[in-house]
Parts: sequence; structure tokens; C-alpha cells
Amino acid sequence: MTAWLGFLVVFLCSWSLRDLVVEACTCVPIHPQDAFCNSDIVIRAKVVGKKLMKDGPFGTMRYTVKQMKMYKGFQIMPHVQYIYTEASESLCGVKLEVNKYQYLITGRVYEGKVYTGLCNWYEKWDRLTLSQRKGLNHRYHLGCSCKIRPCYYLPCFATSKNECIWTDMLSNFGHSGYQAKHYACIQRVEGYCSWYRGWAPPDKTIINATDP
Repeated sequence: MTAWLGFLVVFLCSWSLRDLVVEACTCVPIHPQDAFCNSDIVIRAKVVGKKLMKDGPFGTMRYTVKQMKMYKGFQIMPHVQYIYTEASESLCGVKLEVNKYQYLITGRVYEGKVYTGLCNWYEKWDRLTLSQRKGLNHRYHLGCSCKIRPCYYLPCFATSKNECIWTDMLSNFGHSGYQAKHYACIQRVEGYCSWYRGWAPPDKTIINATDP
């Protein structure tokens, strides 16, 4: 009986710990432009190897990448060879496939290492829209001084001239909404920010001409 009670206690404690860890990774939805602006490093890369490092209680996964292009971070780290992430998805670790896809990867730099996770923006390159690819190349950085404010319930109003209201929150989350896929929040004349979508570089003399 004593042995059974001991097993039960250990089982319940393990179950509670597992539930706690599984629920530990919760990310606030973020527009791709904000993900770009808030990241130290933004690259397009192919994963060519991986290794489990014995860091922390669950380990850290080190991905070896072949960098195809860098969109942000030249001054910090001109070339990225390794990407680090938590080994456990419950701790926001990212699972990337080796020798299969090219990925867009955003991350932060700590002590000379690039870290990414589920709360960062990462995606298979062929799933990005043309607008998102153009945003990475030259649009998103034009709006890093703008503020994208999520709208969860109507009505929503901009409270300052540098705000764009992100209405994807009414029906979608994260990067899957229409604005996230096709719009960038660009600073226009006199400091105003507004949504922009188009094939040519934005005309910064026009205000609110292409709001969604």
C-alpha cells in the first residue's frame, strides 16, 4: 500500500508538472511588421543540421542553417550559422525540418547566439505572400516607428496619429489574417501612419489613401 501511495503521489505530481509545462507557452498575436521591427535578426535560411545541446532542464536545440539572405541584423551578426531554440515545444521551442524547406526566421541575439521560439515569427518561405516578402525587403522598416494596435472588439479607434488599427483580431490570430498577409503600416507625411498595400514602393506624400 505504501509503495502504491508513493507511486500515486509521483504520478500526480508529474501530471501536474506536465500540465503546467504544456500550458506555459502562450504567445500574444503579433503582426509580421512588428515581429520584424522587434527582432535583432531576420533571415531566410535552410536548415542543414540539428543537435540537442544539454542546456537547461529540457535541453536546447541547435539548428545549423545555410543563410540565403539577411533582411535585418547586419550590424549585429552579418552571417548566421546557428539558430537556438528550446528543445520542448511546451517551452516555446520551434521544430524545423532538416534539408527540406527554406524558412523565414526572426530572432533575438543573446551573448552572441541567435534564439528563436514559437512567439517569434517563423514560416516556410513558400507560404509567405508576395506582400510579406516585399515587406521584408523594404516596407516593414518604413513603419518601425508606427504602432500597430490590435482590435479585439468593435468599435476601435486610433488614439494617436502614428497608430494603425489591426482588425484581424476580430476573426483571426497571428499571421493568418488578411491585414497580416497583405498590408504594412507605413509612416506618411507629417508623421501619420496608415495601412499600405500595393506593388510599387509606397508614396509617402499620400495619407490614408490605401486603408483596408
